[in-house]
Amino acid sequence: MEYKMAEKATKKAKKGILRVAFSRTALMLLLILLQLAMFGGLLTILRDYAVYVYGITLVIQVCAIVFIMNERTCPEFSRTWILLILAFPVFGCVFYLYAKMEFGTRFIGEQLGKKQLETKAYLKQKKSIVEDLRASKPANANLAEYMNCSVHFPAYRNTKATYFACGEEKFPAMIEQLKKAEKFIFLEYFIVAEGHMWGTILKILKQKAAQGVEVRFMYDGMCSISLLPYNYPKMIQKFGIKCKMFSPIRPVLSTVQNNRDHRKICVIDGKVAFTGGINLGDEYINRIKRFGYWKDTAVMLEGDAVQSLTMLFLQMWNVTERKPESYGRYLTEPFKGVRRELGFVIPYGDSPFDHEDVGEEVYCHILHHAKKYVHIMTPYLILDSKMLDALSLAAKSGIDVKIIMPGIPDKWYAFALAKTYYRDLLNAGVKIYEFTPGFVHAKIFVSDNDTATIGTINLDYRSLYLHFECGVFLYNNPVVREVELDFQETLKKCHRISVADVKKINMRMKLSGRVLRLIAPLM
Repeated sequence: MEYKMAEKATKKAKKGILRVAFSRTALMLLLILLQLAMFGGLLTILRDYAVYVYGITLVIQVCAIVFIMNERTCPEFSRTWILLILAFPVFGCVFYLYAKMEFGTRFIGEQLGKKQLETKAYLKQKKSIVEDLRASKPANANLAEYMNCSVHFPAYRNTKATYFACGEEKFPAMIEQLKKAEKFIFLEYFIVAEGHMWGTILKILKQKAAQGVEVRFMYDGMCSISLLPYNYPKMIQKFGIKCKMFSPIRPVLSTVQNNRDHRKICVIDGKVAFTGGINLGDEYINRIKRFGYWKDTAVMLEGDAVQSLTMLFLQMWNVTERKPESYGRYLTEPFKGVRRELGFVIPYGDSPFDHEDVGEEVYCHILHHAKKYVHIMTPYLILDSKMLDALSLAAKSGIDVKIIMPGIPDKWYAFALAKTYYRDLLNAGVKIYEFTPGFVHAKIFVSDNDTATIGTINLDYRSLYLHFECGVFLYNNPVVREVELDFQETLKKCHRISVADVKKINMRMKLSGRVLRLIAPLM
């Protein structure tokens, strides 16, 4: 009996290994490795002409470094590229030229720019709102002017916000709103995993599509690696749901695959919209455990500001569409009058192609204009000099700056990198806490009981510079106090990090973090 069970287990294991070995993911990995091997072979062949190659490389190396030094980009990116070129002259130069000449990113950037111009007419700023904002807090009016003029995201009034302190709170609220849909449902998510959460939502989407509700569902192509079948859009389209992957993963070395759609957006009938850190997977509602308790946050908007998230979705959806979009069909009906008790709301998006670091600007704005405190939750802490200086300066100026980090990380290398910043931040007066029960995936800044932002943007290079992201800036909205209360409740479950704790970090983690920090912008 035991022999048969063992034999059965062995056959099952072999079957699993074969499934992985012959999967699409394994095939893509093999093809990419072959391309790398060909690339390495080419470099080997060039060694026979070392003198000529060295001369040409030296010229290219100097030109590349001069170009990098004058490029409009984050200084840390420039430093990493220069280090790569100096350490590996031939490979570094070729890789840099390849990255900068990538046509895929240009296409997406150009198409997105066109869609932003098309939606500009539906994202007009009311001057009276900016005037009211200036009378209340001039600095926030300046932020509103920047958002409107540079990236076409207006400030709104008449918008109710509901805060969710965890996925278990957001999920039933989202289900309730989806069931009310009469005209359209737009979903855009970074991670979608089959299970209870997505299965429940998909069941409602099928029902709504059958009832004539327009349903569009877009998810990032990274899901095709291990979470969903590559032909999943075709499977879903059979139920009358419009479905597509953003930037599908293909077995070709390409920097376009570096720019992922990290947004989480749900819009229903132009009346209600959700965003925040919560994806469509069971760990986000703690139905399954991956890294202890999963702490996440989200916000639901009802009212005028929903229109920005509608347009944000349509911009991304139409990047690969050739037919013109009838944007007018999806407008939010504006509220007549002013509900002053709801303050001001600015939904915003961040793109790697518009040369505007919107997410970082919002975070730095809050740090620069705080009077009492800035409280932060983030899963990652991989900072550029601008963000590090903003955090340190705020703390040195007497602002109570607190950061809650995960106690159980999801990526060891990100955790090792984060710890390289601990000493500098602690010396500046920043207080750092680690969430003992598990993993913090929330991305929030809250300040002075009147200002907050909730969204998808992590404190790392990928979110701040490489991914498509989104968030909501709130000022004088009642929900801000709920965000702060949640922060204080979460703080009770955290361990405060001291300088003594930093000294106890093992040498392997310290060394790994320091080495990884050199290439962090390209990770």
